[in-house]
Amino acid sequence: MAKASKNTGAMHEMKGVPQPSSVSKSTAEKVKARRKKAVKPEELLEGLLSGNKSALSRAITLIESTHPKHRKQASELLEKSLPHTRHALRIGITGVPGVGKSTFIESFGKLYTNKGLNVAVLAVDPSSKLSKGSILGDKTRMEELVKDERAFIRPSASGSSLGGVARKTREAIILCEAAGFDIIVIETVGVGQSETMVHSMTDFFLLLKLAGAGDELQGIKRGIMEMADAIVINKADGENVKAAKLAKTEFNRALHLFPEKESGWTPITLTCSAIANEGIEDIAELISEYVELTKENGYFQQRRNEQNKFWLLQTIESALKNDFYEDPVIKKALKEQLTALDENRTTPFEAANHLLSLHQK
Repeated sequence: MAKASKNTGAMHEMKGVPQPSSVSKSTAEKVKARRKKAVKPEELLEGLLSGNKSALSRAITLIESTHPKHRKQASELLEKSLPHTRHALRIGITGVPGVGKSTFIESFGKLYTNKGLNVAVLAVDPSSKLSKGSILGDKTRMEELVKDERAFIRPSASGSSLGGVARKTREAIILCEAAGFDIIVIETVGVGQSETMVHSMTDFFLLLKLAGAGDELQGIKRGIMEMADAIVINKADGENVKAAKLAKTEFNRALHLFPEKESGWTPITLTCSAIANEGIEDIAELISEYVELTKENGYFQQRRNEQNKFWLLQTIESALKNDFYEDPVIKKALKEQLTALDENRTTPFEAANHLLSLHQK
């Protein structure tokens, strides 16, 4: 009987696939060298202003980096990008998983690119609490839009950020505007009623719903419903048309229970079928009406000013948090306090007060 070979278990890692002979070694070395080359904010800015999508991708990667060296470069890039930002329309789109956000955004984005406008999609994917990884599959789901020369799709992991957005979504918006995009769509994680952070960084907030999913009963609740500037019942096609029309009526009734918006805008509910590309034009027209109204009554600019103030406070909070956890004294003391917690020698509150007192010194 033949002797069994070693390392035949299911977890055994096989040898990697060798590089195809068609790939030039010199070319591969050049690519590796380019990747290792230090990123210069001036070069990235030049690429951004020329509308180079590769430069935009690298710029967003830079601002998302947590490396201390990259933070200074990212800050410099953002400062230099601000004078070149355009007043792009920022649209937030949210909805529960399965509502068809990606399909909707593709039809929605194609509508604008066909009109000669540049569309950027900042899609946020949920991160695993265990592996910390994300699938980042939005480009795969938007097959047509990703091939459009006027479109740019950037998936990012939500990480530990709350509110349905990624840690650096606000900064990515600035870079997209500097790159000349007219419409910026922020697709949130889509996990429920807690996704309100995106409302603080967009001009128009669109909530996607499904008919027959029990969501009609949620219409009388506040939170994300109250923040929505419009509700769209997606997948209104085939045998679902009747249910979608009924859901539309129920949601419109629910919206009348909410107080009048400061913007002077009255939210309404529409239906659409993203996969059949029906009703998308009506949604775009509704958004245009909203923008026209809020620009006339001054709310549009007021909202932008509020966004800037919110970004200021968030930036300060983030900087203080980074400064705290990067303090060598805190790093050492934190390990000690965590051990003390495990051994029941302290409480979370005592440990926190001790660490804060050390940082204040």
